Amino acid sequence: MKILKYIPRIVFIFAVLAASSCKDNLTEINENPNGVDPNSANPNLLLPTVMTGVGNQYLKLGYGRIAGVIQHTQEDAWKDGFNDYDWSEEDDEWRAWYGFLRNNNLLYNRSVEMGYTFHEAIALTMKAFIFGTIADLWGDAPYTNALKGDQGEMLPAFDSQEVIYKGIIEDLKKASSLFANADVSTYATGYDVYYNGDRAKWQKFANSLLLRYYMRISAKLPDIAKAGIEQIYTSGIYLKDAAEDATMDYIGSAPGDSWPTAVAFDVSESNWRRRRPAATLLNTMVAGKDPRLKVWFQPVHVRWVSDPTLKTGMDEFIRKDGVIQNGVKSLTEQELRAEISAGHKFTRHFNPALYKPTHADLFNGPINTGEYVGIPAGMIDPTYYNENPTTGQQVQNQHASQLSYTYQGSKGGLLKARLASASETSFIFAEAALKGWAVGGAEAHYNNGIKQSLQTWGVADQYDAYLKNVTYKGTLAQIIEQKWIAGWTMSTEAWFDYRRTGLPALVLGAAPKSRALPLRFIYSNNELNNNGESVKSAIEKLEETIFSGPRKKNSQWSKPWLVQGTGKPW
Repeated sequence: MKILKYIPRIVFIFAVLAASSCKDNLTEINENPNGVDPNSANPNLLLPTVMTGVGNQYLKLGYGRIAGVIQHTQEDAWKDGFNDYDWSEEDDEWRAWYGFLRNNNLLYNRSVEMGYTFHEAIALTMKAFIFGTIADLWGDAPYTNALKGDQGEMLPAFDSQEVIYKGIIEDLKKASSLFANADVSTYATGYDVYYNGDRAKWQKFANSLLLRYYMRISAKLPDIAKAGIEQIYTSGIYLKDAAEDATMDYIGSAPGDSWPTAVAFDVSESNWRRRRPAATLLNTMVAGKDPRLKVWFQPVHVRWVSDPTLKTGMDEFIRKDGVIQNGVKSLTEQELRAEISAGHKFTRHFNPALYKPTHADLFNGPINTGEYVGIPAGMIDPTYYNENPTTGQQVQNQHASQLSYTYQGSKGGLLKARLASASETSFIFAEAALKGWAVGGAEAHYNNGIKQSLQTWGVADQYDAYLKNVTYKGTLAQIIEQKWIAGWTMSTEAWFDYRRTGLPALVLGAAPKSRALPLRFIYSNNELNNNGESVKSAIEKLEETIFSGPRKKNSQWSKPWLVQGTGKPW
């Protein structure tokens, strides 16, 4: 179904290159020798350009630094932007999303001109997804007058978040209506890299995005949200099975079309190695005996053993099958992998009565003896965690878990960019039911959300056993916690849920510069320099908080409209 690998390479030669700012003139496409004449572009050739760009960028956020914000993962080196939220102006991110919009605008215009209703509906869906992401990440943004550089609109005003979300909802309604009867005969097989021309699944995707955005605005515009969610539930047209999730496979032939931590393009394996499970997520999963734990993470390579008979505070050297390996403090990842695969077990012992932290200012214990060990959020220097003998990235921390070897791969299997899921949809309905809205029972939806996520990760056979450990007790905290877990690799949604609910109740470490989780991205320098009046107007509408710091209103800790007046998340 997800057939990106079959797309003819010629498609990517015709990709419309993204320009540098939302005010750039669309006619610059004509100056690109590798581009396509917008007056003759075939919508089929434009589909993968838009869809792969969006899929890649969304995954890079949800598997990348937003996973650090929401404490799915932490990095144990080069961590400032990942663990500590030390962010700067988002020029590259801003350019990327508006670049996708320009390409998508061409797709939409050509689809309308040629009467390709199926492609038109896809373009409307993608427009909503992209603008929704922009509004989610920054707040106010160019919307109504964006993408009109060829009409002389060089300095577009910023629309409010409220206007953008309402526009997104209308576009998705129209897209859903078009999908219901769209002519798919104009679709060329192989170019739709999400659903391969399946209009029924596209309609479910569009309606599920509607659910996402109705719930997003539920605290600010509850009447609109309630009516919209109830209407979609009544229609029965939304993602219901993990097989219907909106996902994108990877080709795996180059860094740009491969999973972000693929070791095929990173000989040192550092991108994969320095990214670790966060203790917040891992400990929650361990406590619930979550079957996804073993799919996503590895046991520690060298496990600590409490040994009251030990004559010193802790072993200097590791033990192989119980025997001290004199002179060997650690092994490389490759050596440990080979030895463990051959059946050997590695440990280090410590005497809890005699143990004293090696660097109490960076790790003050206690030693974690668990089989699975996550990195606590926001450590000053996470390489010291759990008495790692090879700090500073000499070798990997053998006393903390790593991501599954799956995430060293370039493509295939579980390595998919996921834009929306049946699980997310079920948890939205569970939350809506808890509000008293007419969408069925909260417990049934909660259970479905768990089941669909387990299906996604290949452990559905363990659903009954797991559900006994997380039986529904009727709280929003429980719904959001399970949704947060299920959001693995698409943690942007978990971030936006946290922002509007304050859940899960995440606790910061010592390193972040401000004592709260960030709420938004910082407006780009490019826009400030070139469209300053419009940006300044948008910044003025942000709510400065006690955490905003020297950037004042244009800070990652300032509140956009969506959470102003809600008392959330803090």
